[in-house]
Amino acid sequence: MDAIFANLVMLFHFTYVFYIILGFVYIWLGFFLKWNSIYNLLFRWTHLAAMGIVILETVFGIFCPLTEWEAKLRRGAGQSFLYPQGFIPHWVHKVLYYDWPEWMFTVIYIAFFIGMGLSFIFIPPKKADREEA
Repeated sequence: MDAIFANLVMLFHFTYVFYIILGFVYIWLGFFLKWNSIYNLLFRWTHLAAMGIVILETVFGIFCPLTEWEAKLRRGAGQSFLYPQGFIPHWVHKVLYYDWPEWMFTVIYIAFFIGMGLSFIFIPPKKADREEA
């Protein structure tokens, strides 16, 4: 059962990462293609908050709780844990076949967060218009 939960945590982790990355692309693409949905206040705040959590973990040296939870579940299932250096560095290494130092990921996270913050300035979210009866 621990292995199933470990896989669910890993799936959630991937979803979380993709929400941040694809959400950023969606906002800017939507801006140029004039999609109204990119201005949704709830989407924009949850998107920024998701990356804000990553920044706080990075700046304060907190190992990602999702990574720790998955590791604990995998150990409970008798499996070895796949990412001792962290979830994102592991998968970036797997995809790019390049081993970056930990500080490089901190720089990337901060730059990405700044880009997201600039999105709030240049493409500000809006409250939904409500028709009054």
